[in-house]
Amino acid sequence: MPSEPIATKNLDALFSRFDETWSPRVAGEINDMHLKLAKLEGEFIWHAHQDEDELFLVHRGSLRIELRGREPVVLGPGEFVVIPRGVEHKPVAESPCEVLLLEPRTTVNTGEAGGKRTVKELKRL
Repeated sequence: MPSEPIATKNLDALFSRFDETWSPRVAGEINDMHLKLAKLEGEFIWHAHQDEDELFLVHRGSLRIELRGREPVVLGPGEFVVIPRGVEHKPVAESPCEVLLLEPRTTVNTGEAGGKRTVKELKRL
């Protein structure tokens, strides 16, 4: 077993360490999953993840997730939703929002859409 210390982390303290929006940060790892934190504001792009489900949990603010051909999902603080693989979606934050994401470490933030908002090298907190 690894001898690394087991330590708690505080979400408020972690979110205070960065300002960039739509640029997820790795805050922890669970098996083959990344626990990511992201600050969101405005609209993201339509995209899907063909091989991965994606959990969005709102820490602060509110988030609307548009779903192609379905009613949008609206989340407030403490609420989460799992977007199943293959479902095209577009997160929208009318005002600043902080979210926790849980997804496989292979997940690219823009899915297969790519583009200028794609983050390939994730920073760690």
